[in-house]
Amino acid sequence: MEQHRTWQAQWIWKQKTEVAAREGQHELVYFRRSFSVPEGDVGALVVRVSADSRYRLYLNGKSVSVGPCKGDRYTHHYETVDLTEHLRPGKNVLAAKVLHFAVSEPFVLGAGGPASVWRSNTGAFFLEGDLVDENGCVTTELNSSEEWVYLEDRALSFHPGELETLYVGGVERVDGMLLPHGWEEIEYEDRHWDKASVIASAYDPTYGQLTPWPLTPRPIPPLYEEERGFRSIMRMEGGQGGEPGFHLLHEGRIPGEGHGFELKAGHRFMIELDAGELTTGYLCLAMIGGRGSSVRMLCAECYEDPQESTIRRNKGVRDDSSKGLLIGEEDVYRVQGFGDPSLERYEVYEPFWFRTFRFVRLQVEVGSEPLILHRLNYRETGYPLEIQADFRSSDESLRKLWDISINTLKRCMHETYEDCPFYEQLQYAMDTRLQVLFTYQLSADDRLARKAIFDFHSSLLPNGMLQSRYPSLFPQIIPGFSVYWIMMVHDHYHYFADSELVRMYLPTIDAVLGWFERQLDERGLVGQMPPQYWSFVDWVEHWRDFAGVPIANQKGPLTVLSMQYVAALNAAAELNEFAGRATTAEEYRLRADNVNEAIRVNCWSEQRQLFRDGPDAEEYSQHAQIWGGLSGTVSGEVARKLLETMMRDSSLPNVSYAMAFFLFRALSDTGLYELSFPLWETWRRLADLNLTTWVEDPVSQRSDCHGWGATPLYEFPAEILGVKPAEPGFKRIKVQPRIGHLAWAEGKVATLQGTVHVKWELDDDGRFRLYVQGPRQIPVTVELPNGQTFTVPEADNYEVVVHLRSADSIVE
Repeated sequence: MEQHRTWQAQWIWKQKTEVAAREGQHELVYFRRSFSVPEGDVGALVVRVSADSRYRLYLNGKSVSVGPCKGDRYTHHYETVDLTEHLRPGKNVLAAKVLHFAVSEPFVLGAGGPASVWRSNTGAFFLEGDLVDENGCVTTELNSSEEWVYLEDRALSFHPGELETLYVGGVERVDGMLLPHGWEEIEYEDRHWDKASVIASAYDPTYGQLTPWPLTPRPIPPLYEEERGFRSIMRMEGGQGGEPGFHLLHEGRIPGEGHGFELKAGHRFMIELDAGELTTGYLCLAMIGGRGSSVRMLCAECYEDPQESTIRRNKGVRDDSSKGLLIGEEDVYRVQGFGDPSLERYEVYEPFWFRTFRFVRLQVEVGSEPLILHRLNYRETGYPLEIQADFRSSDESLRKLWDISINTLKRCMHETYEDCPFYEQLQYAMDTRLQVLFTYQLSADDRLARKAIFDFHSSLLPNGMLQSRYPSLFPQIIPGFSVYWIMMVHDHYHYFADSELVRMYLPTIDAVLGWFERQLDERGLVGQMPPQYWSFVDWVEHWRDFAGVPIANQKGPLTVLSMQYVAALNAAAELNEFAGRATTAEEYRLRADNVNEAIRVNCWSEQRQLFRDGPDAEEYSQHAQIWGGLSGTVSGEVARKLLETMMRDSSLPNVSYAMAFFLFRALSDTGLYELSFPLWETWRRLADLNLTTWVEDPVSQRSDCHGWGATPLYEFPAEILGVKPAEPGFKRIKVQPRIGHLAWAEGKVATLQGTVHVKWELDDDGRFRLYVQGPRQIPVTVELPNGQTFTVPEADNYEVVVHLRSADSIVE
């Protein structure tokens, strides 16, 4: 097995110096290893590579791997890369750029680098690989050792930044005068470089003592990188007439020979570019000449008016450049001034970490020599999500919501799921639970989901509580988010029925539920949370001054937290039953019954016919009513009446559009899903602002890209088309379309068993026609809008015609 490899390579780094790195100072080190490939026998080369903290690996000047995949102290990933196709006869060069983020305890935002990237107190690089000939015999060992040479970077420093992007780790200040340009190329002369120093073996073969880097195979595919250009120029100042003649746009509109756009000495130039949609990518600027010039690249999500505060922004139509304000962080580069267009050699600046942007502002102050701008583009990057699903309907506005949701999800998928790529790039349990479900519906790909489930499992504290975001060097606890992780495991069970995965995480589920059980007060409710924990529930305007915590928290326990605990117990009971732990399942159901009874006795208001937000407070919200249904605190007709009462009561603080996912679930469970269709107006209003991704919340609008807003990716396939697992692993498929105001809908839904095609239409005479094509040998249970249910056993495709005013139906 790969994780049981006997490693031959060693961890290497720069030699020890008398001056240690200062607190908050990151280190960038370049490594090289030259080797020869015989003429006529290129052979083969597969390497396994990792680093502390991040690396980019090159072979013969071409980028071939980026990593390591995000992990933690006890799971340090490595990538396996087949480099055979990039080998050439004669001299070859492996080169790696390794950035070590400084250790910061306690963690310091901005100065500490990306909060989601683990690091030890030393940088390190690791590569194992042998060049083999056509007979499989080793001709050259390329393992990291003292045969590698290195050069310590003196050009790069980091600026923590001034926005709330501090979790991402700041932006760059680079002196191009000090860069070893071309260092990754074969022709570069490295005789002045120093020999690398071995700092640790890969493992201790005798006593089992762990290094800071327990090597584990990368569990997800590599992120893609695809060349992209900007779609349009929004503003330009200081140009010399006409459109810039450097490689810029998708359309390739490059005047003249396209050698570049020359700026005279002492000239100032500014251009603002639109990528067409919010994206994530590596910006790349290629130049010639201009020694001593200053280049600034600012990345922004949108145009906006001056902000009221760091948490409340004045954003309107996102591409309205008349507002004139792009708010973002700037990378700054000082130009060295070399390059030869005849040889296609350019001075290139590319920030080490990917950037998030829709708009980019380039500002240039030319020094005493002219500067030629040759190219400004980017390589889009993200998780390689293969989308199999599709959706269309008679309401054309829903298609726009679908497309925006897809782009939102893609921008929040890299080596982990992310809350927002611009501000934090952290994996939060609530956000991730929703994004995982969206991914299942689109692609039936569970690789990143499995990693997320493992990541949160790895965050377990000794007291049994999970961290709310992980991997993270800045620990945070939101107790309710541990419930979302249990639901994540439960969702995977329903979609994939993987008994091995379920059994692996049952002990962690037991630990979390044990923590909640120990918090029960004398009334049998989950008591008030420890003050060091954040009792966040939802970003509701009514709770804005309380950081998303219900006001009832000031007087005692929160009803919602007890209900979420019950929902977790019910999910855990089902998982334990699936795993053959019937006694534990029975125990959890008994616990759930006891807490539900305590909720009904202590939190129900006879006068309002609603659940209070807390047993000791006359505060009410939609949240307690929604979770009252989802937890089974009330069920059947009682739950239906509760939801109807809630929907009529305009005085209740509404769920945010992120928490609306759970409102949709409660309406679906109580047979009231038709009431959900007007809720899409919130998304439509946002789409009218020319957003290309969904905001964090429509009130503060801090982030323009937040994965939890992509709710259409679940609702349209699972409810409007109606495709859900009727049995775990889609061993039986359920199709239950929701009509709402629509005349027709059609699309595809990804499942473990294969793609399900659904098309339905309702004519003016009330005739409902449903067409389903499902995977072969998989039975499908159909529930029609008139309530009639039947099962088609092992059918490939079939059609149902029914008059909704009649019980008669035809199955073909």
